[in-house]
Amino acid sequence: MSRSVLRLGTRKSPMAMAQSGQVAKLITARTGVQVELVGLTSFGDVTRAHLPDIGGTGVFVSALRESLLHGEVDLAVHSLKDLPTAEMPGILLAAVPAREDPRDALVGRDCAKLADLAPGAMIGTGSPRRAAQLRLMRPDIRPVPVRGNAGTRLKKVTSGDLDAVVLAYAGLARIGQLDLVSEVFEADAMIPAPGQGALAVECPADSGELAELLATVDDPASRAAVTAERTVLAELAAGCSAPLGAYAAGTEILQLTAAVVAVDGGQAVRASMTGPAAQAARLGRSVAAELLAQGAGMIVAGPSVMEAPGERAPHPAVPPGELGNGDEAQ
Repeated sequence: MSRSVLRLGTRKSPMAMAQSGQVAKLITARTGVQVELVGLTSFGDVTRAHLPDIGGTGVFVSALRESLLHGEVDLAVHSLKDLPTAEMPGILLAAVPAREDPRDALVGRDCAKLADLAPGAMIGTGSPRRAAQLRLMRPDIRPVPVRGNAGTRLKKVTSGDLDAVVLAYAGLARIGQLDLVSEVFEADAMIPAPGQGALAVECPADSGELAELLATVDDPASRAAVTAERTVLAELAAGCSAPLGAYAAGTEILQLTAAVVAVDGGQAVRASMTGPAAQAARLGRSVAAELLAQGAGMIVAGPSVMEAPGERAPHPAVPPGELGNGDEAQ
């Protein structure tokens, strides 16, 4: 490997910088090689459009991947949930470090839990999956599309613009805001997004020695689990604009549960199976086939708006410079 210091490409949001810094320290601890962070800006960071309107999955990774391919950085770290399921020529998923808590968390005003919120309460989220599952649990609440980094979203609760927001527990942990969490949704109640809580370390496919070095931070159990989950996503031809949740748990044997919920919470299909971690992709295909047999394809192909038909939620403005929409904040 020709470089004495590795250049790690990362988005500039506080959450992205924090998680990339964790990976940098892990690489140094395991290999002795120093790593410096290189902040980059993606299209997803500068557009004011909501994620389902701009293609969802992939809008935060393209700039980092381009920098990899052009040799401007040596490796890149993403929230794994951001990655498209299709492989990109010239790019290698070199490592999936040990996964953090994949669950979703509610931050309610005055520490309110979901059951405490009044009918019609507005809950901010950038995720159709979360919006759909919230409606399944509380048909009387209003999921509101919201952009901005985690700090921006949290301020909308303290300011009174929203009654609550739902963010990823792992993301809140990375920015030191777990004290604000009023409720953590268990994975069987609100099924996480495929890959939630996990990070992806990518490098050029022809990097050879670098790929071997990065493999030292790979966690096989985490990689198997997210492979099963992302296979469900791929088989259903869904992206983050689809209300799909998938979560695999276990080491040698995985239990994979997935669900697709209509955006209004009125229709849901769910499947759960177990299988060897060594056959994670096969397990994902089996669960996806069961979901499709139950009619998941029609739900995935349905409307992806956050409000139920006939409703229009306000789209809170996002101040310039706060458009970072780190996947873990979604």
